Amino acid sequence: MGSTVLSLRIDGELHDRLRTHAAKRGMSVQDYVVRTLIRDDFDERFARSVEETEKLYGAA
Repeated sequence: MGSTVLSLRIDGELHDRLRTHAAKRGMSVQDYVVRTLIRDDFDERFARSVEETEKLYGAA
């Protein structure tokens, strides 16, 4: 799997908040944003998987 560059334009206030959140975790803003996107993508795929399982077996 390769990587691709994504450029974002964000306002200063949002950048400051992201920098604060990232610093609390000892991360760069870039790493914090990427991990947040990965986590959100996982959550969506997991929710879809649960929905499909419920369709097959019925809700508990």
